[in-house]
Amino acid sequence: MFGASVLVLFWAGARGILLLGLALVISALLSYILLNKQRQIIAAKLNGRLSRVGAKARDLSQRLDEGSRAEDEDEGEDQGSLDPEQVVAPDAEEPVRG
Repeated sequence: MFGASVLVLFWAGARGILLLGLALVISALLSYILLNKQRQIIAAKLNGRLSRVGAKARDLSQRLDEGSRAEDEDEGEDQGSLDPEQVVAPDAEEPVRG
């Protein structure tokens, strides 16, 4: 559309910066008016795709939270069964007596 605008304005007598400026404004307005339907179709497709991606992200986040909670519960049960008298410090050779 820009090219067609340049040609029409050149034929009408516009030259130089005026030609390019007017062609830019005219082609932008024509694109906005004439390509509105295509723009709406693409926007609807993008919104649908983004909502699907958002749903997948929420699902993943939810599964990660559930896994973390289950892991925390397992650690809580394991820690309750440890005897504090038999805990070994990482650098110690003998058990630390409480």
